[in-house]
Amino acid sequence: MRIALAGAGAFGIKHLDALSRIDDVQVVSIVSRTQSQAQEVATKYGARQATVELHEALDNPDVDAVILCTPTQLHAEQCVASLEAGKHVLVEIPLADSWSDAHDVARVAASVKRVCMVGHTRRFNPSHQWIHQRVEAGEFDLQQMDVQTYFFRRTNTNALGNARSWTDNLLWHHAAHTVDLFAYQCGEGIERANVLAGPVHPVLGIPMDMSVQLRSVSGKICTLSLSFNNEGPLGTFFRYIGDQGTYLARYDDLTTGNDEVIDVSHVAVSLDGVELQDREFIDAIREGREPNSSISSVLDCYRVLGTLQSQIDT
Repeated sequence: MRIALAGAGAFGIKHLDALSRIDDVQVVSIVSRTQSQAQEVATKYGARQATVELHEALDNPDVDAVILCTPTQLHAEQCVASLEAGKHVLVEIPLADSWSDAHDVARVAASVKRVCMVGHTRRFNPSHQWIHQRVEAGEFDLQQMDVQTYFFRRTNTNALGNARSWTDNLLWHHAAHTVDLFAYQCGEGIERANVLAGPVHPVLGIPMDMSVQLRSVSGKICTLSLSFNNEGPLGTFFRYIGDQGTYLARYDDLTTGNDEVIDVSHVAVSLDGVELQDREFIDAIREGREPNSSISSVLDCYRVLGTLQSQIDT
């Protein structure tokens, strides 16, 4: 499987490290914002092509599939271009930053015989997989999710502390993880969604704090708090509350409500959610099937986000 990776920033490097642990996968092309960065990363990971132009990777006959880790605002357009070029696509979350763009990508994806997957990594983290397996087995009936997504990002920097050329978004990026995961764990759609947004940052132009409430078709609820103003432990913390227990998940760590550690090392072949996501993408291509977190399976998340954005706008 020959892969082109576009966006060799902090998260792109996570994908490259993950791909290096998967058999019979070769990274053949790196697309980045500057030629020097593209060449440096290409040299490190053994890619033959380094470029600043996505179309050069798409025109490369040696490329079977593309992983897009580019700025959010480019995802929809680049996903369509990649699909129309005949490439399989894994586009990092979010698929788009508007419901109309997400819907357009889904329409194109449905018209081509290529795998199109969105990087909803929480579906693949072993901690959340452990919960999902028990829900499907009827051993855990989810009643409520309580989620905190907290970062300290008052300037436009990425996870490595480097300046970004684009602005991240609490709703379309970070809330998307929880909106999709809630529906996935419930096994049903979201029928009601509300949002309150805090003050807009004078420079970044986005709300820095947000509160989201969700209700599933059968009445399960989710409360999500998000902030870019947080000075404290960073990341996302999930509390699952059900009739049969309470569980707390943070990335790949899982405990009961009484802080008893749950071993999730046996859930999958790796503890790295990004690696498991990439393995699913490659396996789906090889097996000619729809992957978990295919564009069709996550599309309703973007409908809900569109509803929330409309509330913020009005």
